[in-house]
Amino acid sequence: MWRIWLIFDPRRALVALFIFLFVLALLIHFILLSTDRFNWLDGPHTPAVAGSTATPAGS
Repeated sequence: MWRIWLIFDPRRALVALFIFLFVLALLIHFILLSTDRFNWLDGPHTPAVAGSTATPAGS
């Protein structure tokens, strides 16, 4: 396993890994922000449902 670092420069590999993980995290968060359920900034965009009134069974 240690020989892999002879092929790859550890600094460049770790920087590339951190950049990839950061871009992936941003992508996941923007996907979640585009949904109604997980949008923590605007809240859900569901329309208000009018309450139904109960009618007696004999009418």
